[in-house]
Amino acid sequence: MTGYQKIFEPLTVKRMTVKNRIFMPPMGTNFGGAYGEFKDDHIKYYEQRAKGGTGLITIENACVDFPLGSNGTTQIRLDHDRYIPALYKLTETLHKHGSCVSIQINHAGASAAPDRIGCQPVSASEVPSKTGGTLPRSLDKEEILTIVEKYGKAAKRAQMAGFDAVEIHAGHSYLLCQFLSPMYNKRTDEFGGSYENRARLTRMVIDRIRAEVGPFFPIILRFSADELVEGGNTLEDTLKMLEYLNDEVDIFNVSAALNDSLQYQIDEMNLPDGWRSYMAKAVKEKFNKPTMTTGNIRDPKVAEQILADGHADFIGIGRGLIAEPGWVTKVQNGQAESMRKCISCNIGCADHRIRLNRPIRCTINPDLINDEEFKQQQVKKPTNVVVIGGGTAGLEAACTAAEVGCATYLFEAKSYLGGLASEISRLPDKKRIADYPAYLVKRAKGLNNLTIFTNTTADIEKIEQLHPDVVVNATGSVPLLPPINGLMERINKDGENIYSIFSLLNDMEKFANLPVKGKKIAVIGGGAVGLDVVEYFAKREADVSIVEMQNELGKDLDIITKLSMMKMLKDHHVDVHVNTTLMEVTSNHFKVMHEDNQFHIDFDYGFVCLGMKPERPVLQNVQEHFLKQGVEVINIGDSHLARKLIDGAREGRNILTTLEKINAL
Repeated sequence: MTGYQKIFEPLTVKRMTVKNRIFMPPMGTNFGGAYGEFKDDHIKYYEQRAKGGTGLITIENACVDFPLGSNGTTQIRLDHDRYIPALYKLTETLHKHGSCVSIQINHAGASAAPDRIGCQPVSASEVPSKTGGTLPRSLDKEEILTIVEKYGKAAKRAQMAGFDAVEIHAGHSYLLCQFLSPMYNKRTDEFGGSYENRARLTRMVIDRIRAEVGPFFPIILRFSADELVEGGNTLEDTLKMLEYLNDEVDIFNVSAALNDSLQYQIDEMNLPDGWRSYMAKAVKEKFNKPTMTTGNIRDPKVAEQILADGHADFIGIGRGLIAEPGWVTKVQNGQAESMRKCISCNIGCADHRIRLNRPIRCTINPDLINDEEFKQQQVKKPTNVVVIGGGTAGLEAACTAAEVGCATYLFEAKSYLGGLASEISRLPDKKRIADYPAYLVKRAKGLNNLTIFTNTTADIEKIEQLHPDVVVNATGSVPLLPPINGLMERINKDGENIYSIFSLLNDMEKFANLPVKGKKIAVIGGGAVGLDVVEYFAKREADVSIVEMQNELGKDLDIITKLSMMKMLKDHHVDVHVNTTLMEVTSNHFKVMHEDNQFHIDFDYGFVCLGMKPERPVLQNVQEHFLKQGVEVINIGDSHLARKLIDGAREGRNILTTLEKINAL
């Protein structure tokens, strides 16, 4: 625990004493039942984070007014007494591990989806909660008073269910925020106009809750301190508005952003650890009350420094606790270097839930419910596993197999492990990704029954010598280069300035030293890889163009990365061509076609980033040789189908299913 004294100082707020300064902020899961009830796996998900030492866990936002105020595909509810028993089971479970527990209560307002609630959403005014969103109707005063009562009753139920505190959500484009923010509130009555009027509904909610829960039950208020959109509340505006909300609030949870600035609410990957702690500091200095801060905080040293500097009293580790439930315990035990450090990819947590309506998952943690309980199983007979390929999918398979007792061997043709994840992390805005292969490599090197051969190409003879029961092919992917005139003759060739993504990644020093300001950079392909290349050069003031055959860029990107990429394109004036096809490659221009119009895009440096395709150099031979011997052969990760890191990690962990199949577990 040396060096982290502030993190492990208890803090008492009214009758709630939190054992350390780490809190889990509320994050939707889509784990709830169809009627908003808690289920056993949902409880177990939170229990893993309590077991891991988290001081305060705030349960995801609960609906106070169903269906009108509901948010999410399967949002939990607190609008009826029937939900109290399961919530009591939850608090009872988390309390036995020493965690305090709060719950966030919320009304979605205009952020509710009409096809889910069966009617038009409501708001302060007839303004959508996001660009292109559904037009809501304005609430009348009688409806407002009814909603205030529902907040009060929900808070009382939370108290009855054993929670230690209740959090009011007044940010992130939900109903209370829609009254607080000039972006949404265009009213001319007592609920609109001045700071005091816009704060009136939230003030009424706070007072009603205090009347229900009594003087000793902590009330937390979460809000967007800076909405980070033109015309929205600035930090200075919020500090003035909080003058009307300060009374009866015990803790300020200082967040940021609206729906149209979602990449600053659910932080994009390249934002530094603790980037918004200055907002919590400003609130703390003005009101002298405990504050909470969040914002890509992964490094315990940053968390400790924020606390030591007095910027905040609680550090929110959100996605970091999805990835690593044992964050607190590992820091406390001096094992911070072995934690799964969240890479802020936003794929399994944010995109699954918001865009795809799925239950949340995590790119680097294949099991959010059971965590590492699989290690309690051990093979019941000697079992040899050979893994071909040391990327993240192969490493997960190898580590998992070794951790359940298999004699495991991994072959990697390159001198380093981590595959595409290690390589893409060389880009400045993608450097967080490096934490994932670093974790896997450290994990692998700590396993005595896992032998790793780098600079070694697997072949039948080498594998045969290891007497495998299972062979895992995880050889990754290579750039897709279709038969376009001039492409193969020029790409990655001496004397030409046309490159694939790997030419950039494998020679970052060369490209970092190129004087690209004002130079023409043309990128073919508007998927994740192409946009990464655009970002790299656009931020260095190059004159960048991007070409995409489909009707939009970043079609398969997660929602947060797409928002940040679209903003990057706009901010850096990137020349975008969609519905445009590459016809021919020359030494200094791409010949492209848009509808019936053919034209040239000139470049000083051209990049062709048309996606990736599976690379399977030995799979067929391995299958033909070993399947007839009764050896299980499986193909995982990008060598099965080029996709995202999350898919390879899941398939790597699924080695357990293969071991069950051969009756080894």
